[in-house]
Amino acid sequence: MSEFKIKVGETLSERETKSILGFGKAKTALFIGYILLFLSSLLLGYYIINEGFAAAAIILIGLASLPIAYIIVTYPKYGIIILLIASYFIMWFTHMGIDYPLGTVIDIIELLLIIGFFIKQKKNPNWGVFRNSASYIILIWVSYNVLQVFNPIAESRLVWVYTIRSVAAVMIMYFVFVYHIRSIEFIRLLIKIWIALSIIGAAYAFWQEYIDFLPFEQRFLNSDPKYKALLYIAGRWRKFSIYSDPVAFSYNMVISSILCITMMFNPIKIWKRIFLGLCAFFMIWAMIFSGTRGAYVLLPAALLLLALLKMTNIKVLIIAGAASMILGILIYVPTSNYNLIRFQSAFKPSNDASFNVRAINQKRIQPYIQDHPFGAGLGAVSLTGKQMVKHSVLTGFAPDSGYVRVAVELGWVGLLLFCTLFFVVVTSGINSYIKIKDPELKNYCLAMTLIAFAIAVGSYPQEATVQFPTSIYFYLVVAIITITRQLHDKNYPKPKKPVKHLF
Repeated sequence: MSEFKIKVGETLSERETKSILGFGKAKTALFIGYILLFLSSLLLGYYIINEGFAAAAIILIGLASLPIAYIIVTYPKYGIIILLIASYFIMWFTHMGIDYPLGTVIDIIELLLIIGFFIKQKKNPNWGVFRNSASYIILIWVSYNVLQVFNPIAESRLVWVYTIRSVAAVMIMYFVFVYHIRSIEFIRLLIKIWIALSIIGAAYAFWQEYIDFLPFEQRFLNSDPKYKALLYIAGRWRKFSIYSDPVAFSYNMVISSILCITMMFNPIKIWKRIFLGLCAFFMIWAMIFSGTRGAYVLLPAALLLLALLKMTNIKVLIIAGAASMILGILIYVPTSNYNLIRFQSAFKPSNDASFNVRAINQKRIQPYIQDHPFGAGLGAVSLTGKQMVKHSVLTGFAPDSGYVRVAVELGWVGLLLFCTLFFVVVTSGINSYIKIKDPELKNYCLAMTLIAFAIAVGSYPQEATVQFPTSIYFYLVVAIITITRQLHDKNYPKPKKPVKHLF
């Protein structure tokens, strides 16, 4: 034991003297530490007495944020979990009226994950995991959004700065997810967390529907007349649960119900399948409270793709046929129920006044899109853009569609890239689903492909990938499609071609 060895020529008295001096230095340092801690406590106490509860909350958050930041950078898997959970609840806290831009909390978590990603890449470089079509198109999409700073038509560079901060960071999360999610066990954990969070969101919507909004939610709804104009229809409030608005809530319920339905095809116990089926039904029921007609068509669209991909499975075809019959009955059955009437109107768009207004707006903006191949600039029709540029040609224009927004802000070139992104993601998901042999990985890939397809369809009637948590979960979906194929290729390597010899 080297720490107990005596150096040559060193006397016992010399060692004792060093020990005594070292002990004295330690005592002095400890004493100084106690003094600094005492003075800090006095200063903090004085600050809290003068500033009140808000000061105490800020101090507690500050003390907690340092170890959390360390965990996110050093242990990125925990950071990913923190990001996924925070993206669910961040808008709920915003509705509480907290006077702080809580969106920056997500930005900081993403920044820390990006820093941790580059640190890990420096220690254990693995850029090979990004050699695939999904990574290439996302990289092109990120680059195009960044290059929008040079758009000569853009009326404000400051709008670009505000928008790119969150948009680019969300896109880069795809690369963070692909690098760190490298096992089927971690995918399994993330899906369990996803379903659990969605159950909470659905349950809270039932609370709002059958009990009432909480006081802080009432204050939020009464804070601006436009909320009542948008959310109070036919004497009923559209529900938004813990999310930013009814659209974000309904879309999240749809993709989560698709996830639950697909997970039922996993090789699991029967009680787990029943539980997943009940969860899907619970989420679909909660989704109806949102009154978002654009979300109602997404589940049938995803189930149609599911039936096409599982055409050889007779059970799936029978279930799909039964679901189609039930859907047809719900669409055409006479009713006086408000929620069901609104559901039926989603499948009869020509009779919907709001749909006709959107169609007119889209027709009116077409010449502008055709004349501006690179658009009006990133964030031009966002809330920030409208606040900063109040006398724009686009003042008062509401895109009401993810595709229309991209076409206006980023031009028809950007729209082409955006559509290519969805095409590449869905087609790569279908190809991977066909080739993957492991049943669990195959099912995860199928679920993510169906969700990506639903989001692609849902981006026409609404802006599907703008609000939390869908904006982050979309890139998690794309990442899992990539990861499942890579894990399959690792477990089932291609057989080497035999070497041909001349003799």
